[in-house]
Amino acid sequence: METKQHILLCEDDESLGMLLREYLQAKGYDAELYLDGDAGARAFMKSHYDMCVLDVMMPKKDGFTLAQEIRELNTDVPIIFLTAKNLKEDIFEGFKIGADDYVTKPFSMDELVFRMEAILRRVQGKKTKPVTEYKLGKFEFDTQRQTLSLGKEQVKLTTKESELLALLCAHANDVLLRELALKSIWADDNYFNARSMDVYITKLRKHLKADPTIEINNVHGRGYKLIVPDGVGIGE
Repeated sequence: METKQHILLCEDDESLGMLLREYLQAKGYDAELYLDGDAGARAFMKSHYDMCVLDVMMPKKDGFTLAQEIRELNTDVPIIFLTAKNLKEDIFEGFKIGADDYVTKPFSMDELVFRMEAILRRVQGKKTKPVTEYKLGKFEFDTQRQTLSLGKEQVKLTTKESELLALLCAHANDVLLRELALKSIWADDNYFNARSMDVYITKLRKHLKADPTIEINNVHGRGYKLIVPDGVGIGE
């Protein structure tokens, strides 16, 4: 029997929290709801969780403070923030603490679950074997050799190009947030690194243009989306 993923859900809006808990349970998760940060902190210290979904604005202890305390106890558990705010400063603060994703209210519950599933797949992948090869349309991408191949033609990617393409592949057909990419690859979200990432995106588009079905689209105000109509194949 497959063990359910254990989710810590902290949301001070009781009506929304109960809806989220019931929806997650219907999707096969074991979700526990707490209405303030203190209660969430006590729960985390007593039990194992596979993911934490935290509202930012909560009484007694806000989501950022709770996340910092969680990170002191566990550096690996995925964290998603829920917030009514859309300020870049708040988003940056969340990622600096160690968030894996950031969902702005109002949001689709389906979107939240899709994001949760994507993160949990990546976390599970890290626990098993790293992905070394991707199949993107006509291309084969070797993350270890940092090569992008189309038939007999092969392009040697730079380290940054390879890391960015691998991150896009992990989020294929979904949005890769700019802040997440900057934090993962450059470890800093400053203006100059953001401009540098734009240059690498342009280079990747040129490398992939031989297959017109593959696109890297800008998602205004959020990040990028690698479009692969048939999905991304994964090798080891």
